Amino acid sequence: MTETPLWERSAGELTAGIREKSWSAAEVARAFLERIDVTNQAVNALVDVRAEEALAQAAAADEAVAGGGELPPLLGVPVATKINTALRGHPSSHGVVAWADVVAPDDAACVGGLRAAGATFLGRSNSPAFGARWFTGNDLHGTTLNPWHSGHTPGGSSGGAAAAVAAGMVPIAQGNDIGGSLRFPAYCCGAVGLRPTVGLVSGMEPGAGEAFDAPLSFQTMAVHGAIGWTVDDARRGLHAMVTPDLGDPVGVPVRPSLGEPGRRVRVALVRDVGLAKPHPVVNDALDRAAGWLAEAGHEVEEVELPLLGEAARLWSLLLYEELRTMSGEIEAFGDAGVRDSLASSFRIAAETWGERPTLDAYIKGYARRGTLIVRLQQYLGRDRVVLTPVSAEPPFEQDGDLAGDDRMREIMAAQWPLQAIPVLGFPAVSVPTGVTDGLPSGVQLIGGRFQEDALLGVAGDIEA
Repeated sequence: MTETPLWERSAGELTAGIREKSWSAAEVARAFLERIDVTNQAVNALVDVRAEEALAQAAAADEAVAGGGELPPLLGVPVATKINTALRGHPSSHGVVAWADVVAPDDAACVGGLRAAGATFLGRSNSPAFGARWFTGNDLHGTTLNPWHSGHTPGGSSGGAAAAVAAGMVPIAQGNDIGGSLRFPAYCCGAVGLRPTVGLVSGMEPGAGEAFDAPLSFQTMAVHGAIGWTVDDARRGLHAMVTPDLGDPVGVPVRPSLGEPGRRVRVALVRDVGLAKPHPVVNDALDRAAGWLAEAGHEVEEVELPLLGEAARLWSLLLYEELRTMSGEIEAFGDAGVRDSLASSFRIAAETWGERPTLDAYIKGYARRGTLIVRLQQYLGRDRVVLTPVSAEPPFEQDGDLAGDDRMREIMAAQWPLQAIPVLGFPAVSVPTGVTDGLPSGVQLIGGRFQEDALLGVAGDIEA
């Protein structure tokens, strides 16, 4: 057998090898930069790749190893950051042409966590304009393709992050999620996507709290998290990004315990909440995951959990009504793809909530959200996780959201497992189950709040 190339190794293997001097951080950086040269032109996952900057960071890591002493946990591990998250000295374009030169003066808190952990920043991952599609493309950086099949979406909005991980450009990529933007791309690309508990990881830029007027849904639903090639990669990325931040309106001011991995749990399998029948490929992934979890000693039971369907419907009220407040900015600066996709989404949401939901409906929606959170929290307790599809469909055809309202209606219904979780604020992880008809398949696991390590332990049983 030939030696495994460095770009095929996990974050844990890479950092162990750097510490043991089996290879240098510079060798690791060069191996991944060469892999980017080979693959990125075809996939278009990463933008703003600065090789000299990355090699300088790697050289500093090697100096730290030579100096001895305690070393940070991700020393020399290549990572990517998303174009809508601040990385010092790089544009935070959000995929918008008019913002191409808006350079961040400092790191977002989660990016600062990765920097403090010793990571090497290799590039910025592509996303749709404003991060507002389950597909990845924009007028500034072009379209990102799924490394498995160019005719299918890599997911969105962290599609560049997932495609970069799947293509071996980085083992860990930072992303964010308000409606599935970590979990769906990971699903589409065969990676692991972890959405943490709201407040655990901060994406705030220094000083942003002084004028943080984001809509309430962005404060209570949006999170930053990690996409990894393995469950352990996602865990390492998460732990580096957990950054208690008093400048974040929902940030947890201390580093909480994240649960005990390796415990046997009760697994509640939920296939359908009445919004979209799961595709046979999706059902097969659920069956396989349930079987593996049972073999690992977990107690698996198929159940109905209607509150997830109610939360998914509520998502399209609370998030979309607040997105309307940004419609002028999106209309002025967004590209045709995001404008057309959102317009179709609004029309589909109106079929449930009406053309212009009343203030009373909006207020009652937030009140109902609290009730659903309590119900799920009580149901999960400390020893249960929920197993669901990631989406009711396999990865969508490229730009399926631009094919008209009929297709958009199917897409929005299929995404109920992704939509429900941001409303409720619980952690969830998308974990692969294999490859079917040339495309990755996978499942979603939902766990109790601040139980990420315990949840990843169950995901690891599926991965194993």
